[in-house]
Amino acid sequence: MTRPTIWSLTGNPTNILRRMAIAGALATGPLAAVTFAPSSAAAADSLKVGYSIRLLGLSMGSAGLNATLSPSSYNMEISAQLSGLASVVSRAQGGARSSGSIEQGRVMSRTYATASSNSKETRTVRMALNSGAVRSVEVSPPLDPHPDRVPVTDAHKRGVIDPLSALVMPVAGRELIGPASCERTIPIFDGYARFDVTLSYAGTQQVRSAAYTGPVAVCKARYKAIAGHRANRKQTNYMENNRQIEVWLMPVEGARVVTPYKIALATQIGQLVIEATRVSVASTGGGSQSASR
Repeated sequence: MTRPTIWSLTGNPTNILRRMAIAGALATGPLAAVTFAPSSAAAADSLKVGYSIRLLGLSMGSAGLNATLSPSSYNMEISAQLSGLASVVSRAQGGARSSGSIEQGRVMSRTYATASSNSKETRTVRMALNSGAVRSVEVSPPLDPHPDRVPVTDAHKRGVIDPLSALVMPVAGRELIGPASCERTIPIFDGYARFDVTLSYAGTQQVRSAAYTGPVAVCKARYKAIAGHRANRKQTNYMENNRQIEVWLMPVEGARVVTPYKIALATQIGQLVIEATRVSVASTGGGSQSASR
């Protein structure tokens, strides 16, 4: 029996990005504690994020997010790389870009591209979407065929968003932090696999750290594989049965969205934690956003 490895469970940057999506979203990453205050609804928020990635308390790598968010549109770019113990196993790195619109409280992906590399190969995914439907997708090199891989049909490519767009979560109503922050099912297609992430509200907490000070909504998350996955793969079965996935969502007031402060989930070799280590936010027009330190 093949034992799970650091690489197969967490090391591949594409897997790290997927686990962020599985947990429900990404976060904004300043070098001092910040509390966000409301800005004009017309403003766009420019966010810069830094994340630490830890497994069993040990540093495994880092991720960074740059995003421009408004109540009606978004552009996002994220990168991840291994470091510390994980870099001894593989010098892997990866990143993704996504853009789209927010229409009547729904995220509508428009473009998505990602690339990840290790010592053996580089894999790229390019995808175009319109009104929630995938119009074109290119995966290079293609995934190896396996008899247990669940086929992806045209129906699986409709009513979906890409993994990076899954990190943008609009919230209706006045209060960004509360049950409405979490209660949603996110339909995701990453170019080769279709899966759902379902979030449910578990409570509200106050956070005070070097990265962020303020309220967070604590969500439980569940993963459901739908197509494109290998049905007999133990990692997939483990994630579907995994009830130890938690996401802490913090508000981005100007854009009227929430995004994670911390993601924690159990893996087959221990707990993986992705947590914001620095947070920077600035208004790019139409108003201003203040920060208290």
